[in-house]
Amino acid sequence: MAGSSKRAIYAALVGNSLIAVTKFGAAIYTGSSAMLSEGIHSLVDTGNQVLLLFGMRQAAKPADEAFPFGHGKEVYFWSFVVAMLIFALGGTLSIYQGISHLAAPEPITNIAINYVVLGLALVFEFGALYVALKEFNLSRGDTPVLKAVREGKDPTLFVVVFEDSAAMAGLLVAMFGLVLYQLTGNPFFDALASIVIGLILIVTAVWLALESKNLLIGESASPELRQGIVDILAADARVLVTNEIATLHMGPEFIVVTVSADFVDDLGAGALERGVTEMNRAIKALDPRVKRVFIEAEKHGDHGKP
Repeated sequence: MAGSSKRAIYAALVGNSLIAVTKFGAAIYTGSSAMLSEGIHSLVDTGNQVLLLFGMRQAAKPADEAFPFGHGKEVYFWSFVVAMLIFALGGTLSIYQGISHLAAPEPITNIAINYVVLGLALVFEFGALYVALKEFNLSRGDTPVLKAVREGKDPTLFVVVFEDSAAMAGLLVAMFGLVLYQLTGNPFFDALASIVIGLILIVTAVWLALESKNLLIGESASPELRQGIVDILAADARVLVTNEIATLHMGPEFIVVTVSADFVDDLGAGALERGVTEMNRAIKALDPRVKRVFIEAEKHGDHGKP
């Protein structure tokens, strides 16, 4: 999974870096508000990819005394930061730029350059989006897209997909705004395109922030894994009642499982120890991401009492 995410991020990083330079050059040369908004968008996206790579590097740090379950949640934190940057630097600045040009409209010069830059940007962005979608589709398998995003535990991959999709939409809006400007001679359409680009980025940022927030707070493992644990415990004759099963993603590749179970009363200490060990191994065998399993022996009637 990490390799897939990195390939998508590197592809987006290269593409956005090239696109940002060409967009800013065209915006300065022609005075297009929509093109300047697109340049800001690409610059923010470039910085976001750097932050995602940094987050993945931090998340790979081994566990230590201060962080006994590792640093996997660093990925979730930096994904949330990326969402905030898209909102603050991408969305709001684009809207501000559009409103400023509505208040003081300026003619666009050398429109042909804008078309060339937007055309090249569409090619670069499509390439980056193709790589991101390819890796995302490989990771989700047969799972529907929206469900894969909601239940996905590696935000770095769908963050890139969202970013690149928003970038493609923004480029098309910028192109449409330039066409309307050229047909009417009214700079209103160029400014309006800048505002629409900002709104696209804000919607994208809010969605990403909500997904990252859930992971940062602590999402459980998949229903399939939880059901597998239920089945293991139900099939074990040493377990009378399963009181509770709780799972938590400490990172995309680190799951913690806690189990409270009421065991048969006449089990000796040795038999109980062997049972816990066997269940521990069986649960870890369900998914390689399960790194820690804690099994608590507790009377059913006592569960939940202080």
